[in-house]
Amino acid sequence: MERCAARRAPEEERRVRANAREYNEKFQYASNCIKTSKYNIVTFLPVNLFEQFQEVANTYFLFLLILQLIPQISSLSWFTTIVPLVLVLTITAVKDATDDYFRHKSDNQVNNRQSQVLIGGVLRQEQWMNVRVGDIIKLENNQFVAQADLLLLSSSEPHGLCYIETAELDGETNMKVRQAIPVTAELGDTSQLARFDGGLRQQLLLRCTEGRERHPLMPSCSPGPDTKLMQNSGRTKFKRTSIDRLMNTLVLWIFGFLVCMGVILAIGNAIWEHEVGVCFQIYLPWDEGVHSAFFSGFLSFWSYIIILNTVVPISLYVSVEVIRLGHSYFINWDKKMYCAKRRTPAEARTTTLNEELGQVEYIFSDKTGTLTQNIMVFSKCSVNGHSYGERQMPEPGDVQDVLGHKAELGERPEPVDFSFNPLADPRFQFWDPSLLEAVKLGDFHVHEFFRLLSLCHTVMSEEKSEGELLYKAQSPDEGALVTAARNFGFVFRSRTPKTITVHELGQAITYQLLAILDFNNIRKRMSVIVRSPEGKIRLYCKGADTILLERLHPVNQDLSSITTDHLNEYAGEGLRTLVLAYKDLEESYYKDWSERLHRAGSAPEAREDHLARLYDEVEHDMMLLGATAIEDKLQQGVPETIAILTLANIKIWVLTGDKQETAVNIGYSCKMLTDDMTEVFVVTGHTVLEVREELRKAREKMMDASRSVCNGFSYQEKLSSKLTSVLEAIAGEYALVINGHSLAHALEADMEVEFLETACACKAVICCRVTPLQKAQVVELVKKYKKAVTLAIGDGANDVSMIKTAHIGVGISGQEGIQAVLASDYSFSQFKFLQRLLLVHGRWSYLRMCKFLCYFFYKNFAFTMVHFWFGFFCGFSAQCTTSTLSHCTTSSTRRCLCSLWVSLTRLLLPRAKGRCPRPQDVPEQRSMEYPKLYEPGQLNLLFNKREFFICIAQGIYTSILMFFIPYGVFADATRDDGAQLADYQSFAVTVATSLVIVVSVQIGLDTGFWTAINHFFIWGSLAAYFAILFTMHSDGLFRMFPNQFRFVGNAQNTLAQPTVWLTIALTAVVCIVPVVAFRFLKLDLKPELSDTVRYTQLVRKKQKTQHRCMRHAGRAGSRRSGYAFSHQEGFGELIMSGKNMRLSSLALSSFAPRPSTSWIDTLRKKKGCEGSSAGSPSGAADKTLRV
Repeated sequence: MERCAARRAPEEERRVRANAREYNEKFQYASNCIKTSKYNIVTFLPVNLFEQFQEVANTYFLFLLILQLIPQISSLSWFTTIVPLVLVLTITAVKDATDDYFRHKSDNQVNNRQSQVLIGGVLRQEQWMNVRVGDIIKLENNQFVAQADLLLLSSSEPHGLCYIETAELDGETNMKVRQAIPVTAELGDTSQLARFDGGLRQQLLLRCTEGRERHPLMPSCSPGPDTKLMQNSGRTKFKRTSIDRLMNTLVLWIFGFLVCMGVILAIGNAIWEHEVGVCFQIYLPWDEGVHSAFFSGFLSFWSYIIILNTVVPISLYVSVEVIRLGHSYFINWDKKMYCAKRRTPAEARTTTLNEELGQVEYIFSDKTGTLTQNIMVFSKCSVNGHSYGERQMPEPGDVQDVLGHKAELGERPEPVDFSFNPLADPRFQFWDPSLLEAVKLGDFHVHEFFRLLSLCHTVMSEEKSEGELLYKAQSPDEGALVTAARNFGFVFRSRTPKTITVHELGQAITYQLLAILDFNNIRKRMSVIVRSPEGKIRLYCKGADTILLERLHPVNQDLSSITTDHLNEYAGEGLRTLVLAYKDLEESYYKDWSERLHRAGSAPEAREDHLARLYDEVEHDMMLLGATAIEDKLQQGVPETIAILTLANIKIWVLTGDKQETAVNIGYSCKMLTDDMTEVFVVTGHTVLEVREELRKAREKMMDASRSVCNGFSYQEKLSSKLTSVLEAIAGEYALVINGHSLAHALEADMEVEFLETACACKAVICCRVTPLQKAQVVELVKKYKKAVTLAIGDGANDVSMIKTAHIGVGISGQEGIQAVLASDYSFSQFKFLQRLLLVHGRWSYLRMCKFLCYFFYKNFAFTMVHFWFGFFCGFSAQCTTSTLSHCTTSSTRRCLCSLWVSLTRLLLPRAKGRCPRPQDVPEQRSMEYPKLYEPGQLNLLFNKREFFICIAQGIYTSILMFFIPYGVFADATRDDGAQLADYQSFAVTVATSLVIVVSVQIGLDTGFWTAINHFFIWGSLAAYFAILFTMHSDGLFRMFPNQFRFVGNAQNTLAQPTVWLTIALTAVVCIVPVVAFRFLKLDLKPELSDTVRYTQLVRKKQKTQHRCMRHAGRAGSRRSGYAFSHQEGFGELIMSGKNMRLSSLALSSFAPRPSTSWIDTLRKKKGCEGSSAGSPSGAADKTLRV
């Protein structure tokens, strides 16, 4: 899908005609069919084989197979290569087919969703994949919109309004409002729509996810792969782990080493044939076609390439795939990553990235729906100097500490009983009954507090049935505040453009709405002016503490000081705060101010400036009521998860489309930002120069602090050319907050390095107001310069590009849709599971894979080099150390049994026990208790080029001892009957047996945790070897295949000699003792952290582990605003205009329309300005409808 879209030339303009499929089809627009699968039944086999043979290893083994088909150079049977090669190709093909099957299944689920399409003047049920550009679609309330960008023509709501929810895109569950243009707003009848003949010239695309109005009607503008969502999703990239890339390099090196060994032995063969072999032509004639020693050496080269190919065995790739598959099942079966509430298990959607989970250095996270639940809860408040409210206490037994252990809890307090209020929201809970008591006692300030909350907002109320209210809030903050007032007895019931009706403690009171002073990002406050039934005019205002506290009357100084202390307390807890105030207005003043407001609203120029000055004038000398504290509920365990991941030296960057205040507030809530930080840098520049200057100042401050810590040493002296040196040189804890328009400049080619250097020197980075494309660009920037493993986690469709760009993509499978999950490599339902995914499964996967690779290369070099040494004693004749069939069968059996034990021993055990398996070095609790155990993976310490050469050196050392010790013993050894012991078959059995025993003991030394399955595979492979050995030298096989199994009884006779067993024992001891001694000295003199943890575990095995509790320490004397309000400008004017209300023509005629610009135009203009600065302009700005 992405490839097809990439080949098409970029569109500068799109022309669409409604109800005209024939006209639209001539432009060859893409169909609405979503296709994320790669294969079909016809193309699967050729395409999959083509992809598999792009792997160097598969091509290499195919080349070996061709060589083995040539009898002049092959001393091994061809089936020894074709069987494992076919096995590898088959396993990979089955895995790819299974993955693609699920892609087909997901595509079919989306494509076959039903929609109502106007065809031939009649609404018909049509599958979404059959929808075409220009089709008019009818959507019902709460209907999901599949893969298409739609243009709103009309709606059943007044004035063509439509409320939509974009949770699938960005995780936001609050409603967004869209309005149809007046030309089409009245086209609600099917017959009118059938006659509608309109054209659209589209330059920017729209998007829509879920309609929340009764009958919105929309034409399809951009279907399938042409939608803005799919265009922003980015291209799916083939992801490979760093171990895969290293293995490709090592395989090339090993192949070069193999060629060198072949050349050496071929040269030896040519020399031997020229100097010695020519004298024995009668007894050892050259093969047919060989006429010179040089040509004999040439053929010998290819023969040795075949014999020594076990240095890069194909079983390596089979075993790696099986191990990864087993690790994927470990993740899927982990009950501690299962969400019972949503019945969602963790899922490994790929099997190729497991070990890279143990090497992550950077995490890029979305905010809404990923860190937070996007649920606002009225948590605390301050009224007239009194603080009310406590945090909700969870159920006993449900609390776990950061390590997953049960926490002890006291008695759980009961929530406040709101049964006295029949209109209360049953879902609302508050935990301080004293506030309700103050309401019932008639406290003036408490009543005014909740009266303000019930009046000062833009919420719309809908009564579905008697007493069942449904609030439609433009932001979740407002919904939480109005709901709180509702439960405490001040129920917002209904509104008209000129009135607001509130039930105050059961009594219906209607206030005359005189004006709404709308919220915007500059004012950071909102006010309403109302007239009470008694005729008193009062202004109610709510907004940021940094703004309102400066606008209070001087008599509020003492109360302001107390409220400020409460605000500091709330902000320290990560709550979102607003300050509430009121002001009584004289009738004469209000009339004069209202007239000036009317003239300002009609001003042809500088209308916004005139209105802002009038708003500022009236919002002064207010009386302070108190403050609210709303909890933007984090997902469970988010702060603890971030704290533990930070201790594991993982940097977490938050990339969100939210406003700066909201993102910073969440940063403090989840402990990414703390009051103990040295400084939090905020970059808000609108030009390249401003952004560059702010970044420069931030670096200078960090450098100055570093110089003072370093006792005067120059920062530049410590700074090398690598960016990682910045992190080593900077002292102190810093954080960086940057806006989307500033980030657009910071990501330019001439400034991206400065931005990255500054950001990497900070402990936390928060990017606000970023577009999906910018998220991907930030991830790509870190990948490009830091060469670190990155992980992106998100829950919405706007996170797809980031998830695809990162090395590892994680999708949160929540209620916000499945787009992120479909694009991810791993998925689970809660952010807190990320620590277990990385610190437990990731670390174990990396550890196991590294141990396996080290052992595998050691084993194969030890086995292969024996044949190399034997070449110097057999006239370089390309003869195996063992007989041909014995060599093939024994080595193949040994490779399979010894390599698959790593995965199978832990594949069967957890399935039987129904839980995650125990680790190889430390238990899972210790992995999270000691996050520093994660660092070896980040530093790539367990398997790198150095460790590879150590394994090779150990393998070569073992091969030398295994060949020359038996060779020296057999030179003068005799049997019990006095006959000469030295013969080819006896020597081969002795060497092969020594090899199997040595590598079995070695794998036993590498095993950190023993189970019955371990014992079965390790010692079972020994038993299998002897069984095969005796079978191959049995009389029965000789009778069936006399030409292949000629050495009857050789194994029994050889192993019956005490000299042979003494030789095997001596070889094993000499090979293993140095390894044991080295490991003992290393453990005693230079233990690793895992060794120390294991020792501590043994010491405290019978003691109850004491876990430390995380304490909150605030910075005394600091002042940080907890203000955050996710509201948009324009809804005050919308309400006052009455366009969003169902009113009769008589009611609408009771007030005159305001002679000002339409609210929707203002909103579009504002959004257009914000979008252009952030790099994501609104899709409605440049569309023109022609009728």
